[in-house]
Amino acid sequence: MNILLFLIALVLIAAAVILAVGDLRKRLLSRPLYGLFRRILPRMSQTERDALEAGTVWWEGELFRGRPSFKTLHNYPIPRLSPEEQSFLDSEVDTVCAMVSDWRVTFEDGDLPAEAWAYLRENRFLSMIIPTEYGGRGFSALAHSAVIAKLSSRSSALAATVMVPNSLGPAELLLHYGTDQQKSHYLPRLASGADIPAFALTSPWAGSDAAAIPDYGIVCRGDWQGQEVIGMRVTWQKRYITLAPVCTVLGLAFHLYDPEGLLGGEQDIGITCALVPADMPGVVTGRRHFPLDAMFMNGPTHGDEVFMPLDFIIGGQAMAGHGWRMLMECLVAGRSISLPSSYTGMAKLTARTVGAYSVVRDQFRTRIHKFEGVAEVLARIGGHTYLMDATRSMTAGSVDLGETPGVTSAIVKYHITERGRMVVNDGMDIIGGKGICLGPSNFLGRAYQQLPVGITVEGANILTRSLIIFGQGAIRCHPYVLDEMHAAQNPDAKQGLDDFDRAFWGHVRFALGNAARTLGHGVTGGRLITPDTDVAPEMARYYRQLSRFSTAFAMLADVSMLVLGGSLKRRESLSARLGDVLSQMVLISATLKRFEDEGRQAEDAPLAHWAIQDAFCRLQTALDGVLANFPQRFLAGALRLMIFTWGRPFDAPSDALGRDVAQAITQPGGARERLTQGVYVPTDADDPVGAIEAAFAATLATHEIDAKIRQFQKSGRLSPADPLDNVRDIAQAVHAAGGIDDEEFEHVNERNRLRDRVISVDDFPKDLRSATTKPS
Repeated sequence: MNILLFLIALVLIAAAVILAVGDLRKRLLSRPLYGLFRRILPRMSQTERDALEAGTVWWEGELFRGRPSFKTLHNYPIPRLSPEEQSFLDSEVDTVCAMVSDWRVTFEDGDLPAEAWAYLRENRFLSMIIPTEYGGRGFSALAHSAVIAKLSSRSSALAATVMVPNSLGPAELLLHYGTDQQKSHYLPRLASGADIPAFALTSPWAGSDAAAIPDYGIVCRGDWQGQEVIGMRVTWQKRYITLAPVCTVLGLAFHLYDPEGLLGGEQDIGITCALVPADMPGVVTGRRHFPLDAMFMNGPTHGDEVFMPLDFIIGGQAMAGHGWRMLMECLVAGRSISLPSSYTGMAKLTARTVGAYSVVRDQFRTRIHKFEGVAEVLARIGGHTYLMDATRSMTAGSVDLGETPGVTSAIVKYHITERGRMVVNDGMDIIGGKGICLGPSNFLGRAYQQLPVGITVEGANILTRSLIIFGQGAIRCHPYVLDEMHAAQNPDAKQGLDDFDRAFWGHVRFALGNAARTLGHGVTGGRLITPDTDVAPEMARYYRQLSRFSTAFAMLADVSMLVLGGSLKRRESLSARLGDVLSQMVLISATLKRFEDEGRQAEDAPLAHWAIQDAFCRLQTALDGVLANFPQRFLAGALRLMIFTWGRPFDAPSDALGRDVAQAITQPGGARERLTQGVYVPTDADDPVGAIEAAFAATLATHEIDAKIRQFQKSGRLSPADPLDNVRDIAQAVHAAGGIDDEEFEHVNERNRLRDRVISVDDFPKDLRSATTKPS
């Protein structure tokens, strides 16, 4: 035994010496490993490299390291609107919202009203991201996000019309890559609304796989404005292009080739982006698409060998072939803001209206929000909405800090749109028949109808979850993997070996440290973890467990990449679940930061607790799914023992907590107002949302009168044969019997009038096909 221990100690000492002495380690270990790594690592195409390296690494990098600094999280500036931005949100945005009836836009006019289009142009809604020196608003990303959220609470057509010019499109690309001449020509016109932009990327044969677009341009000589110049003949066929039917300038992505070598470089130049006047000969705008009754302008465009000068390339000839990187970098900012903001706006609308509706609506002589089944659904609505808005705000804030967080943008696009779908679905369940009968009185059906649109665009959600979040995150956010890959592909083998030696052994130390901490946290349940900054006492457990799971995730990611290698990319379900773990940690972080930033509001604590506990449960389920399907079963068992030594630390949010959340969104107060801040709330009681607000206030104001009516009814002083003794007419019966006075009866009558307005549904002529869509 002594000899065995001596031999083990000798081996360990020898290993320590080899690892400690750089030249010896490099010669005996790093050199053969480097050679092997260079042989087995597939070459990255420029397109793959551009996609991987697009954007920056932000808070998700902290989580990938396994030891997140919550001091760093808390020190990110609290996102706030400037006075000018807040004024715009409260004034101009409300004004244009009041101009638009979603029902009229959808079923009567097929477009926004002319006065709304004019107002959007005149008030520079289409140029929020364009700096003031070019005539734009120059707003922050947070303001951009807040505007889209409020518009989305009113009309999808209105929101999409404003969203697209301020997202991935000509303005964004020009600001980052345009020549001075292009900027000075186009940006003032885009800012004033003289030009309406669209950007054409998707083709019938390349949707999610946008890098494979078959649209092409051939460098050639041709006539332009009476002179022979070197230009391009471009052929394209695009679809799903928002604003294409009304655009005046078309951004176009295509693959550029130079078979004659006229530009003096490669024949295969690569993906290129150009700006093309929509009225240029050869540019054909097709008819409109009809995406689930959504009335934002959307349609196809095509062209066949349309000659255009090289000056049309965004950034000029120097940027030919750089289009994919341009798109990837600009997509990050747009994807961080547009759809997450839109779905957050829909969720806020649902929380405010459905919460109020559940107070206004009676069934079985009881307000329906008091039923536990309804309260459970209201809790989901409230908790998810709180988390969604926290994530929206934090991510927009990161863009304002100069970040372009590629992985976080994919996370928020996927998870906020998916949670938005859950919230609106739950809202429809509560309002029942009111929700499924479309008409001017329906306040939620149109949002429900169009949920799949955002799920599909800017990276289909299935693709985003299964390929992008972890697939990109494992390389981009890991502290060593990308450095190892760059070293292996360095044409200078000597420098590559030095870089590889440094990155690889740093990776080894990183992995071993995370494995040791994972085991320690598993045994102690994470109770010994101390956050590196002051945190709210009621949230301290969540910070500890987030640190614990961050370490476990970092360890599991390394083990998965080591064991499965390149096959992990093909094991999309495992990759998706690993991405889910990272995503839930980002969402939890945003929720904790929101609670801290807003001053640890006690009224909001149930919302935060519910959202965080639900996210931790989803995180645990994702981890369990990875371990249950890990191909090396013995290793999976060992990993499970390390991570869940004493089982799962979190249960689903309790019924009691759910009731507290339901109460927060069904009672007036700070929690409800903060949760739904930024929703457009009309004051007109003839508007369906305005009617709910009025009925909600009236119902709360008559609470004591209702109690008086119920008490009188129970007293037996009403005749058993009284036909008015029913849920609709009981107040009239009690009033007639002297149970309430005239003033009280008037209050109840007004409340009932508003209630009946809220619960009413529209009806139409029998022959809908030939009749107008105006209800009778």
